[in-house]
Amino acid sequence: MDSSAKPGHEKIVRRKLSEQVLERLHEMIRTHELKPGDYMPSERALMERFGVGRPAVREAMQSLHNSGLITISHGERSRVNELTAGSVLTQSDELARLLLDSAPANLDHLKHARQMFELGMVRVAAETATEADVADLRALIERQRNMLGDATAFIATDMAFHRKLAELANNPIILSVSDAMLGWLFEYHVSLLHRSGSEDVTLAEHAKIVDHIESHDVAGATEEMRRHLERSRVSFEPHGSPEDHSDA
Repeated sequence: MDSSAKPGHEKIVRRKLSEQVLERLHEMIRTHELKPGDYMPSERALMERFGVGRPAVREAMQSLHNSGLITISHGERSRVNELTAGSVLTQSDELARLLLDSAPANLDHLKHARQMFELGMVRVAAETATEADVADLRALIERQRNMLGDATAFIATDMAFHRKLAELANNPIILSVSDAMLGWLFEYHVSLLHRSGSEDVTLAEHAKIVDHIESHDVAGATEEMRRHLERSRVSFEPHGSPEDHSDA
């Protein structure tokens, strides 16, 4: 019997040189030997440091570029990018689209996740919002009212309203996740038939949410948001009722 198949034995797999170079470059970025904004070492310097050929270095550098860790510009030296929650999630946009296209249930899962997320955000908003925050939210409602008749602009302003709620958490990861989920849903929302009829309901619901936030009524704000999102759950369904196709 082959000893490699026995328990306790680990098969040694020979790895590509480019994978090993990529691992070393990751380590250089992780330990801040290479910091955001720094120029990457030249190909020749990396070849000499790691004792590999140019193809391995180029493949590893391209992998870093594809993952958003560095930017390769034609005619210029590559630079290390600053990593943020937003930049990380942006890298997954295309995969998210494929995921949502692969099965209708995935869109339902995203809507459910967004609903749970928004309920948490509005709780924090009701706890922490200042007078200036409330004024900003009311201004967004008025801006959205001025967008009546322009479906895309109306929904974009709706997204801005929900983004402002996310900002009140003062947490860049929450803001970035909210942006990502709204962006993925936005593509589907605008691509579906946008029918008039519920814009005024949307505006009224937003105003009620802000009223509760202004009075720091956590339970009231959460319940109003829950009703708002429940009503709009079918707004992403191609066969939803006409009045449901107007809010994000």
